[in-house]
Amino acid sequence: MIPRIDCAAVIDPAHPDHAPMRARTAEAAGNVGFLTLFNTPLTPARVKEVIALYRAFFHLPAADKRAVDMSVTGSNRGWGAAGSEQVNPDANPDYKQVFDCGISLLADHPLRRAGIPAYAPNLWPAQPADFAPVLKAYFRDVCAVARDVLVAVLDAVGEDGAFFADKFTTPMALLRGNFYPERPADAGAKDFGIATHTDYGCLTMLATDGSPGLEVRKRGGGWILVSAPPGEFIINFGEMLEIWTEGRIKATPHRVIGTTAERISVPLFFNPDHDANVAPLGADPVRAVDHLQRRFDQTYLHLKKG
Repeated sequence: MIPRIDCAAVIDPAHPDHAPMRARTAEAAGNVGFLTLFNTPLTPARVKEVIALYRAFFHLPAADKRAVDMSVTGSNRGWGAAGSEQVNPDANPDYKQVFDCGISLLADHPLRRAGIPAYAPNLWPAQPADFAPVLKAYFRDVCAVARDVLVAVLDAVGEDGAFFADKFTTPMALLRGNFYPERPADAGAKDFGIATHTDYGCLTMLATDGSPGLEVRKRGGGWILVSAPPGEFIINFGEMLEIWTEGRIKATPHRVIGTTAERISVPLFFNPDHDANVAPLGADPVRAVDHLQRRFDQTYLHLKKG
């Protein structure tokens, strides 16, 4: 079972339900690797607006989407066509489409001038007309919620949440729209909307349109379906955070096989500053950007070819 957590209660130590929610959060992070989150500052109407914009974009003709095709860039900004990612080398490239954006920095910002792909400029389509402003505002606000949730999770498992929070001043966060079309009629055993994988970074905060599709691997084997209506979120944790916390927080494999209906999901991959040392205490330093870029280069086909 995936634990369900009241966001306001687990973040606020003065909340009357803080203690039980903190205990449930510790179990979710340290054993299950997934939880669902309700009662956040992000309303169902806000999430539905974001999902509707992604849906409108993904239903544009391919020629319109190619104007922001990430395959001609050296980063992961813009549209990724079906087959542009391969998260599991034992499976075929994923048949979903994606749209990725990240933090917006001025052209003369030192991190932009340094040419770090995780801080690359965003690519915005001409349509829908309000796509960029709505997503920029959502990105800002969902990052603020994710930071609070991450601190609460770390505190719950016995880590110092404040220590980690200081490492997210200019986060390498990535906001993505996933478009899972109907599962192709000719799909085989190696074809997935997204194949079995663990996330690469720290915390993933996933909004969905409420449609089923996401499956989480159980510790004892087998799979469990997890879903959440718009306005509630599915939270899971990545490889970086498992390493950083010496296994106190678990990165759990998950997948989307696909169904007879299309599905939209909107994950925020919340990752630290590029120069954060994400190695456990006493180990050789590992920069967050090096861990993350290595995993991106293994997944995005245009970066793998490069």
